[in-house]
Amino acid sequence: MSDRPVRWGILATGPMAAAFTEDLALIPEAEVVAVSSRSEHSARLFADRFSIPRPYGSWQALAADPEVDVVYVATPHAHHLAATTACLDGGKAVLCEKPFALNRAQAASMAALAERHSLFLMEAMWTSLNPLVRRVRSMVDEGLIGEVRSVHADFSGRVPHVPGSRLRDPAASGGALLDLGTYPVSFAHLLLGPPDRVAAWADLTDEGVDESTAMVLGYDSGAMAVLSCSLAADSARGAVVHGTAGRIEIPADFYNPRSLVLRRDGHDPQTLVAEPQSGNGYGHQAREVMRCLREKRTQSDLVPLRGTLEVMGTLDRVRELVGLRYPGE
Repeated sequence: MSDRPVRWGILATGPMAAAFTEDLALIPEAEVVAVSSRSEHSARLFADRFSIPRPYGSWQALAADPEVDVVYVATPHAHHLAATTACLDGGKAVLCEKPFALNRAQAASMAALAERHSLFLMEAMWTSLNPLVRRVRSMVDEGLIGEVRSVHADFSGRVPHVPGSRLRDPAASGGALLDLGTYPVSFAHLLLGPPDRVAAWADLTDEGVDESTAMVLGYDSGAMAVLSCSLAADSARGAVVHGTAGRIEIPADFYNPRSLVLRRDGHDPQTLVAEPQSGNGYGHQAREVMRCLREKRTQSDLVPLRGTLEVMGTLDRVRELVGLRYPGE
């Protein structure tokens, strides 16, 4: 595929699928050739909206399309295992939205299936591929703030109590942790790796999902991560990385930051501003997928499956501590 566009299939037709498809349209070497939904009507509406030639009324039909190189799975996370399995069994590379699965066991099953088929698989953790977040990682690796001692990050956004809302439905694996908390946990993992100890507290709703969750991750190095997420109130969604010789502040939206401030001992503060964003910000991960496919890789070294499994393991431990389980687990 080095001499032609990478041909994408889109699995699902909701807001995330639309946002990602919009960004693919901005990449000349990408082409969206098919879309699937469990409703043929929804698939046709989506196809008409984005001028996609082939709509399908089933995931299996998309997976069987010989003209599709890679599928972007954008279903709610309760369906990630089934959707990704269908695509991998159909011989398709997969970019699967975050959170990658409901738990580590599901994620490990997906990774093992991709390995068995020798197919590319990656979690769509766009934060890890954001240029400013990658700059944070390089600053840490270069020792600009010394040894990291703590990471603080929060992702909260007020979600009204709407009857039937997926975010408040345990059958849909709702709650703050998997939808929002996966971001601060992944951010901390990017800088500190998997924790050696986990403490957590949560406010569970009458429906049985977490409205707010707080986490403290401990490391044998002495470092810690203090993380939180909530559906009850809005926040700046900022993050701070504290080191022995300075700190890095992301004032807002650390998962897709537009600026950061580097404060080093003995130096004036340095503000870094992101380049103007193209589209919705998902192009970085699309380009990483296409790079890996052209290089015949089955994993990305920037978003490796090992890291995804470690994050899922941390989320599992948090849920165990706060008593959060989903039907069927």
